[in-house]
Amino acid sequence: MAFTLSTLCVALALLLGMLGLQEVGRQLGRRQLARDPDSSRKSLGALEGAVFGLMGLLMAFTFSGAAGRFEVRRQLVAQEANAIGTAYLRLDLLPALAQPALREDFRRYLDARLAIFQNPSGSPASKAGLLRAVQLQGRIWAEAVAACRGDVPPQVLTLVLPALNEMIDITTTRAMAMNQHPPSVIYLMLGALTLTSALLAGYGMAEGRIRSWVHTVGFAVLFSITFFVILDLEYPRLGLIRVDAADQVLVELRASMK
Repeated sequence: MAFTLSTLCVALALLLGMLGLQEVGRQLGRRQLARDPDSSRKSLGALEGAVFGLMGLLMAFTFSGAAGRFEVRRQLVAQEANAIGTAYLRLDLLPALAQPALREDFRRYLDARLAIFQNPSGSPASKAGLLRAVQLQGRIWAEAVAACRGDVPPQVLTLVLPALNEMIDITTTRAMAMNQHPPSVIYLMLGALTLTSALLAGYGMAEGRIRSWVHTVGFAVLFSITFFVILDLEYPRLGLIRVDAADQVLVELRASMK
């Protein structure tokens, strides 16, 4: 909720800034026309086109990158579910005496993994889940290795241990994906270009005697909403656009672990 409010504040500040700079640009343009009624704006077309083009290009790449990372994070949830499910099934290959303890640890491990993401990031419950998951990773690995030291065929080793290793490795991949974001300077540059474009847009509308509120407000609202969506996509565990629905595959997997 706090992140959503912060993002809304940023988008609102951008909206007000664009509206204000459009008015500033319009007033500057009208003063220029008053001093030189015969002045032509043709010479400014290349400058305005370059600024608007750069803003559109940067916004498009930023939006595309945020949407791509959102999809990757969602796919990683399914990959972790597959990795845990595969490793859990392959416990059938281990000696019968070792299986009950390992299966119980798997259930606790999946509960811990769910606690990490179903609670707010950085909360005590999320941190406790992460610590518990790391501890259970080591315990599951040690128990599996110990079970493989008996009269277990070599083929079992090549099936069970790599599956466990993949289950553990995917957690690092997910952690890195969740913390992968563009540098802050990208957002600062995008905001600066958006405000500059608003100033130029207002300057370009100075020739009209009647202010077009549809164009003025629509331009500001459209880009503010786009900026908000980009930020929301970048942090899918904190904002309105969430990846939580993908966790259902882990919940269903946990329910199947009888």
